[in-house]
Amino acid sequence: MISEELKGELLDVGLEAARRAGELLRDGRPADLAVAATKSSPIDVVTEMDIAAEKLIAGVLAGRRPEDGLLGEEGADVPGTSGVRWIVDPLDGTVNYLYGLPGWSVSIAAEYRGETVAGIVAVPMRGETFHALLGGGAWLGGRRLACRAPAPLDQGLVATGFAYVQARRAQQAVVAQRIIPLVRDIRRGGSAAVDLCDVAAGRLDGYYERGLNPWDLAAGELIAREAGAVTGGRPGKPASGELALAATPAVFASLQPLLDEAGAWHD
Repeated sequence: MISEELKGELLDVGLEAARRAGELLRDGRPADLAVAATKSSPIDVVTEMDIAAEKLIAGVLAGRRPEDGLLGEEGADVPGTSGVRWIVDPLDGTVNYLYGLPGWSVSIAAEYRGETVAGIVAVPMRGETFHALLGGGAWLGGRRLACRAPAPLDQGLVATGFAYVQARRAQQAVVAQRIIPLVRDIRRGGSAAVDLCDVAAGRLDGYYERGLNPWDLAAGELIAREAGAVTGGRPGKPASGELALAATPAVFASLQPLLDEAGAWHD
């Protein structure tokens, strides 16, 4: 079992790394943002700033806790000996970042022996930093968060995301077409971590997406769960790349079977 002291230390380290990376990304964004490489398609880009932010985060973590492991979106995969592994998305919402939209974030989670125990999501252009500790609640700065009061699905505001691979995108559009008539409305924010935190903050009733990676999901899922949201994947399974869903309990109970029936979990 992890001690409260260690959880607090991990939170402090993660907050420092997220703050410094957020400042780098916010203040260092060039006007002619250069593309360093491409991911799965020309739409989905990795910027030089994305890579620089991961290097900065890795440096902070290694300096403060050199025996920890690290899994990062931009390729870092360092084994550790402490039982702690950091899961890092240095820039979640790269297309928003490229276009100058505010919905991008720095997402950092800490696992202890395979269980997520701390999560931090910094959203610099909104001036917000969300965090959670396992069993310690979810917070936006000094304000404790709670997901929205129970409401039926037809009164729910639900967010989702779309892949940058065209075949999967087409299937996701079919699923969204099934869901839209059954909810109050649907949103597409562009950052999984931000959407999960907005569920925690009561700004959304639910969020679902297929194709997320561990670094997209780890911090935000803990924050949503600690705010009282229910999280999961297909019925009986945890949130994963197959399907990730976070919602108020009432919306989750209605939305999960609908997504499963609509085939939200396959391409």
